[in-house]
Amino acid sequence: MTYSVLTGQIMHETNTFSRLPTDLDAYRARYLYYGDEVAEKLDGTRTEMGGILASAENFGWNLIHPIAANATPSGKVTAGAWSELKGAIIGAAEGQIDGVYLALHGAMVTETTDDAEGELLAELRTLLGPNIPIIATLDLHANVTDRMAASANSLIAYRTYPHIDQFERAQQAAVLLKKAMDREIAPEALVVRGPMLTGANHGRTQSGPMVDLLAQAAEYEKEPGIHVVSIQAGFVPADIEQAGPTVVVTTDGELSRAREIADALYEKIWETRHVTTNVLLTPEEAVRIIAEAGPSDKPFVVADLSDNPGGGGYGDAPGLLRAMIDAGIENATFAMLTDPEAVAAGYAAGEGAEIDLALGGKVDPSLGAPVQTRGTVLRFWDGNFVCDGPMWKGAAQSMGRSMVFRVDGIDIIVTTNRAQVTDHQTFVSCGIDPNEKSVIAVKSAHHFRAAFEPISRAVLIVDSGALVSPDFSRRTYTKLRRPIWPLDMD
Repeated sequence: MTYSVLTGQIMHETNTFSRLPTDLDAYRARYLYYGDEVAEKLDGTRTEMGGILASAENFGWNLIHPIAANATPSGKVTAGAWSELKGAIIGAAEGQIDGVYLALHGAMVTETTDDAEGELLAELRTLLGPNIPIIATLDLHANVTDRMAASANSLIAYRTYPHIDQFERAQQAAVLLKKAMDREIAPEALVVRGPMLTGANHGRTQSGPMVDLLAQAAEYEKEPGIHVVSIQAGFVPADIEQAGPTVVVTTDGELSRAREIADALYEKIWETRHVTTNVLLTPEEAVRIIAEAGPSDKPFVVADLSDNPGGGGYGDAPGLLRAMIDAGIENATFAMLTDPEAVAAGYAAGEGAEIDLALGGKVDPSLGAPVQTRGTVLRFWDGNFVCDGPMWKGAAQSMGRSMVFRVDGIDIIVTTNRAQVTDHQTFVSCGIDPNEKSVIAVKSAHHFRAAFEPISRAVLIVDSGALVSPDFSRRTYTKLRRPIWPLDMD
């Protein structure tokens, strides 16, 4: 039998403390594809949509894919953008549909709802009725809500951080969806959360408690009637009532056992709440370590997690760059500083020009005033590249009109669009070989590790005090359920 399967992607990790609204232009800056464009752009990529497209071909499904939309994390999605994105999915669901697969994030907040994915899934459930299976994949950092779990038959989160298994999770969802459409199973999702805003070592899967949690989840999945056990670390900078770590179990008639499993795993998250594998440095501490180190044929990789655009950071906090310039760091590269104003000044001056620039600190100068610099416009760059690393291999990215600006011994990639650094092509595509540098500075929290840790002599993690700093005292939560750890209890 040929099934008609509705699929689509609407992704956004919303930092509700950001002052940057997320409109359709913000989606276009990363990607916003409609209809036939979805397969044209994403087939063959290591993404969720690449995974479901491959599965549909394998199973002989008629795939309906109205939209694939993904924006760099930032502030709330505007009402107009949400209406357009959600409308594309809902509109396509009005025909003959046998099943639904959606690639969602799980931490999307809009101007009109704190639970965008829950609203979308609930509207689909109302439209399609109780018998059409709806399955969604989520980011490992999803804030799973009760409404999401009640509306979907299964919620399947990534199992890697850095996230390199999106393709596999989509294929896992497709297998489950096929069984549900064949009426072999009748899955339902159960979610458990507790009094925690953060936990499971923020979901890091290279070491720490998340490794053991996922191993135990895999053992539980061997039990009859337990199809998927997903652990979500939650997304911290989201001031919504149901933020924080969750466990979601997809079961078929074993609800009491599913709850036992979810409760047991959540208890382990609570017990390991103080465990972290990150050692945080100030920018000054990081550059001191670099300055005092001896020679090596491998670079230091320095990551400013507090200005990570992948968590909603503005990408223009200048603290780390200032420390590197002040310390006279040589043979270094810095990516990326998002500063459209500086890019425009560089283009006006022309390649080879030596100019004065105030770099960064434009969106919120309280997070760090601009760095006053004099340097050389080394080259211009269209900002376009195709990822070839472990994350998003084959997927296109665009930084918009950009330039390489050299200040003393540092080649700074200055861009129009925001994005965290996850791929060597960020550097290679604009003429920089990261392997030849002594220092590679990136705006990222953890995803950079997949591509850059293997070539590094050491990784240094910096908290420069920007928007996504892990310092909870920098944020005031008004909607979050209370009491909650670590804000109100040990």
